[in-house]
Amino acid sequence: MLAVSLSGRQATAFSLLCCLVYFTSYLTRINYGAAISEISDSLGVSNQLAGIALILSFVAYGVGQPFFGMLGDRLQPRSMIAAGLALVALSNIAVACLNNIYLIAAVWGFNGLFQAMLWPPLMRSMAGALSPVQFRRTSVGIVTAASAGTIGVYLLVPLCIHLSGWRLSFLLPAALALAVAAAWFARARDLPRRHSSSRAEVRDISNRGSAEIEDSLVKGRKTSSVAEENDPVSPAKTNPGSLLLASGLLPILLAIVLQGALRDGITTWMPTYIADTFHIGNAVSILNTAVLPLFAIASVAAASFFQRIVNNELKMAAYLWTAAFAAACLLLAVYKSNVVVAVAIISLLTGCIHGINLMLISLLPMHFAKFGRISTMSGILNAFTYVGSAGSIYGFAAFNEQFGWRHTIMIWSVMALAGAILCALCARRWGRFTASS
Repeated sequence: MLAVSLSGRQATAFSLLCCLVYFTSYLTRINYGAAISEISDSLGVSNQLAGIALILSFVAYGVGQPFFGMLGDRLQPRSMIAAGLALVALSNIAVACLNNIYLIAAVWGFNGLFQAMLWPPLMRSMAGALSPVQFRRTSVGIVTAASAGTIGVYLLVPLCIHLSGWRLSFLLPAALALAVAAAWFARARDLPRRHSSSRAEVRDISNRGSAEIEDSLVKGRKTSSVAEENDPVSPAKTNPGSLLLASGLLPILLAIVLQGALRDGITTWMPTYIADTFHIGNAVSILNTAVLPLFAIASVAAASFFQRIVNNELKMAAYLWTAAFAAACLLLAVYKSNVVVAVAIISLLTGCIHGINLMLISLLPMHFAKFGRISTMSGILNAFTYVGSAGSIYGFAAFNEQFGWRHTIMIWSVMALAGAILCALCARRWGRFTASS
């Protein structure tokens, strides 16, 4: 048990607040991408020049994840998340007030950095206040909030442009961010202060080397082979590198890169694939923004349900990777036949990837709370997601331009198969780590 959990009603209220924080994060992060065409027309600049802001934000978010992850294990999540939301709100307000695209790009880069202040300490707060079951349910809710935020942005931005112009699509989310920051700061004050991730407790675990720790290691080794007995997991090894090695997660970093690449790469280039293959225009953009997030919500809920049966995040991820591989192979066989069939299969494929994201990014870090590293590990794992995302956005486009969509889909299937193999190979060791620690 990571902490003395909240009551049912308190946990529900706190979970809703966590979901609201992440919903607000999406609303204030992807609104620029939704409004980019209107921004470029309004300021008289090219789409490529306006896109610099997205690149800077993307890079800053990925780089900031491990940095703020480490800070999240040292600072109070209450203050860190409230400050992050306030800074995100200010950057959105600044963009709404500026007319120079270079200044807008710089400010939006900082917005990406401020966004990185939210996820790692949010994970630490959840681990400290919720039971494992409540944590899992809230993780599913957060993924749902992200999908709702995506849908909300693509409804809000056109409405704002119609009513007042693109600047309103930054001012309204900024106002929400300020309100949520205040609500979080007020509510988080009442959370239980029993985080097992406090630095004092970690130092105590690291220094005492007591018989209690030794006994737990012996128990964890009883069902292991002789080779496994020579590789004990000790809570004294609390630096991130040692934890990655002890838990067997080092190869999983590559699986995380692959899921980031498929999640964002397929979502980004699906409209292009549909347009190139079936010669369909604007309607597909609406289909892409509505169907995929909705399907992601259902897929994540299903993945969470089966995870309670499997009781091993990497084993569940391996099953989902296998399903994604099957979907990619099916898409390869019918990718030119029918647009409805193609969209349905892509929805299934990306739904599996969102389930994998839940396993590898949301649920894995919970097991590091006892070592005082849940925020740090959350930041590291999420950073590798965006390494894959960055590579796929440009890599898939270049590969498709050179070899066509058939070979690009073949690459998707190979990546899914590689992810399944990596997670399957590491699942047993991860199970031993979670049992012994």
